[in-house]
Amino acid sequence: MKRHATAIWNGALSDGKGEITTQSGALDHHGYSFKARFEDESGKSGTNPEELLAAAHAGCFAMQLSHFLAENGTPADELKARAVVAVEQVDGGFEVKSSAITLEAKVPGIEDAKFQELAKTAKEGCPISKALGAIEVTLDAKLV
Repeated sequence: MKRHATAIWNGALSDGKGEITTQSGALDHHGYSFKARFEDESGKSGTNPEELLAAAHAGCFAMQLSHFLAENGTPADELKARAVVAVEQVDGGFEVKSSAITLEAKVPGIEDAKFQELAKTAKEGCPISKALGAIEVTLDAKLV
């Protein structure tokens, strides 16, 4: 299986702008810029690579955990996963340093210890977590 996305960038870094289009069409010439990536903490001026990485990580983790929960005979009613990707300035450049997943889960009939075990296994086993092996990946999971 292969998936693709296309990014087009015009201009210099700080005053240029770009657009991203994904194979699925979920993003279709969606804008991104230096401001959206490094200056706009509200996140309202466009997407950026780190936001897309966070979306991929949260989605991958939730899918992996849903599989494990179903295999356990305790399918989830809802998994609300959020990933926060942290970028820091290092040696004149920027590095992705971590991805922190928080999870609120509605899973009838499961004990917390088993839930925590499956959530940890999902965090370690989802393909995006594996791809992020060079950074810290944390998980805060709770049943609600």
